[in-house]
Amino acid sequence: MAMVIQAYRFALDPTPRQRRALASHCGAARYAYNWGLQLVQERLGQRRAGEDTEVPWTLPALRWEWNRAKQQAAPWWAENSKEAYSSGLDGLARALKNFSDSKAGHRKGRRMGFPRPKRKGRCRDACRFTTRPLRVEANRKHITLPRIGTLKTHESTRKLA
Repeated sequence: MAMVIQAYRFALDPTPRQRRALASHCGAARYAYNWGLQLVQERLGQRRAGEDTEVPWTLPALRWEWNRAKQQAAPWWAENSKEAYSSGLDGLARALKNFSDSKAGHRKGRRMGFPRPKRKGRCRDACRFTTRPLRVEANRKHITLPRIGTLKTHESTRKLA
């Protein structure tokens, strides 16, 4: 029997403060993606130069590198949820996997190029929240996100309950 995974998308109605917090989380995801991409490019350059170095290509490896370097790379990292940085690194890991699968011929469709940096205003602002304290409130018109708080939704979240 196959397991079915269902995703839902809801329109939010944030306050101005919550809108800034959401933008900050999306910026944090973009920053983590670009930071990880730069690290991968540096390590690939070192490998091409003949050095024996580990290139973080998967989400666990990228997260491990991020946790080691986040104090220096982003001293403001604690202002946002860890989910924001994780979703940016997850996007990078997926892009790297798609690139390598495409290059090896294991992926259908047109060839995928090497991931490129994300730029504000040029890419879709996105951030995923996948762990607690993500919850649907009892009135089914609000959700609670980590670090952001309770946000109103435009429609009922009954489908999630």
